Amino acid sequence: MASPDTREHRALPEARGERLDAYLARAFPDLTRSRLQGLIADGHVLSDGKPAKAAQRLRGGELLSLHVPAPVAAIPQAEALPVSVLHEDRDLVVVDKAAGMVVHPGAGHASGTLVNALLHRVKDLAGVGGELRPGIVHRLDKDTTGCLVVAKHEQALVALQKAFKTREVQKTYLALVHGVPPAEGRIETLYGRHPIHRQKFTGKVKEGKPAITLFRVREAFEGAALVEVDLLTGRTHQIRVHLAEAGHPLLCDALYGAGRKAKGAVAQAQEGLGRQALHAWRLAFEHPRTHKALDLEAPLPEDFTQALTLLREASVPAGPPPKAQAKAKAKPASKKPATKATGRKR
Repeated sequence: MASPDTREHRALPEARGERLDAYLARAFPDLTRSRLQGLIADGHVLSDGKPAKAAQRLRGGELLSLHVPAPVAAIPQAEALPVSVLHEDRDLVVVDKAAGMVVHPGAGHASGTLVNALLHRVKDLAGVGGELRPGIVHRLDKDTTGCLVVAKHEQALVALQKAFKTREVQKTYLALVHGVPPAEGRIETLYGRHPIHRQKFTGKVKEGKPAITLFRVREAFEGAALVEVDLLTGRTHQIRVHLAEAGHPLLCDALYGAGRKAKGAVAQAQEGLGRQALHAWRLAFEHPRTHKALDLEAPLPEDFTQALTLLREASVPAGPPPKAQAKAKAKPASKKPATKATGRKR
């Protein structure tokens, strides 16, 4: 458990006129601005010995005192839930999230989440945000599987969040989609909440945040494809939205691909999956403390592998029936000379 931490800092003369919370966020980069605002609101920040306010303007030269209390026990309870760990050290842990597991407790999911599992699994949490809980750097949808990185302390959380924001993290997904897209492509749109269906997002907006998705077809099947996707931005539901709006929704995506009918092996694959066919396969980034490269892969889950097997088997061309094969062997080869191509249209 981290100990209480008291720091002092003399505001620079050139900070005159700047908001206190914004200045402190630069002076103490291991703490987020929202965390600092909370400390200020709780009376843990003094300016020349007096309680400070987040919005107050600096004169320059003030002595700023910051007290960071020891983290308290988190509200989520530790639960002995199965969780697969791909990498762990004193700063972070990378897990292979299972399908159906919500990342963080929230409305309708007070327990059974990844955070509950990590509170039980990880024994050296230093805490973030003043609580003894893991720092969720990024999220995956409930039914999306694969790589997810979690910080054990505030400094690692801030560094990893910055790396994600500045696109220094390589995030590669595997998806099974309806139809066969072009061999590769780039989808770049503005992105925002759907104007009518508020639980959905869309890339068909006039104003919004930029969203960029790169994709490559790894295997093509009858009526479906295995696609490798790189995210250059990390918007909510981005892969699901971009591929669906390009005409290739994910298999079993009830929200963005509900109108897409399937038959044959694709229908069988969907029946076995029962969830959107999306897997966070690979995560590559620089370690926030050692600066060594980490490159981690999560193996495909069983339901995804079974769906792939069904699609592959159905896409293998069937050979001729035994009798036809026998006739073909018995028939002598034609001795007629090959017809010369003339280039004439027929």
